[in-house]
Amino acid sequence: MSFSGVFPYLVSPVDQAGEIKVKVLSDLVEHLVGSGVHGLTPLGSTGEFAYLSRDQRLEVVETVVAANRRRVPVVAGVASTTVRDAVEQTEKMVDLGVDGILAILEAYFPISDEGVEHYFRSIASAAKGRPVVLYTNPQFQRSDLSLPVIERLSMVDNIGYIKDASTNTGRLLSIIERTRGRMEVFAASAHIPAAVMMIGGVGWMAGPACIVPKQSLALYGAARAGDWTKAMELQRPLWRVNEIFAKYSIAACIKAALELQGFDVGDPLPPQAPLNESARAEVAEVLRSVGAL
Repeated sequence: MSFSGVFPYLVSPVDQAGEIKVKVLSDLVEHLVGSGVHGLTPLGSTGEFAYLSRDQRLEVVETVVAANRRRVPVVAGVASTTVRDAVEQTEKMVDLGVDGILAILEAYFPISDEGVEHYFRSIASAAKGRPVVLYTNPQFQRSDLSLPVIERLSMVDNIGYIKDASTNTGRLLSIIERTRGRMEVFAASAHIPAAVMMIGGVGWMAGPACIVPKQSLALYGAARAGDWTKAMELQRPLWRVNEIFAKYSIAACIKAALELQGFDVGDPLPPQAPLNESARAEVAEVLRSVGAL
């Protein structure tokens, strides 16, 4: 199975009692698949994985897999500070029927390159042949994936993708050049998708696609067709969505946007704060400007 295109990072709707809002999440999956997205990614950054218990994480993924009904690939996030726990999570996700793993390293103490590589190789082994997407976000992660480690991991049969949220487009080009077709690159919300597609990216995995799926798909289609004039006509207004998420907490922004669109996803999990009314008004204005409200 190969991955490309628009993979929204899904929110995790949780009520005040800590229960997953299964119906709301299922409705969101139905909406996104109906919009034509190429895949779904629960438990990415937008999914607030760091704020969920293990049981909550599993229920989120179980809900997404069931609602999806095998229509598009589901690539579930696995994040931990230890190899053993990451392997156990991966095995659980495989048992739930996911099509791929988004591998995330959480760290408290600094980790050597050797330790980072061991962590991701262990997840790849536990994935039982399913594709693994490496996720790197230097803004939030204490131990990042260095270019030499990425190059070595690209030699692992089922590690075929990376989502790099570094904001450094030059780094993406370095990854593409160093891995030479062994590893495909996805853009993050920190990158300009049209630019990433132009240098050889295969799509983007990002929270904003949750709220502008049709607009994201139109941009992807223009880029795939090599119509860069049209791609940039679509990209310029869409960049306002990325800008508003850079200004505020991304989970709070996307949940607020989905609420405005009629999905009762609730607030981000405490101690994160929901957006105030002024910020919600800004989000609403941006959504209207791109035809998403």
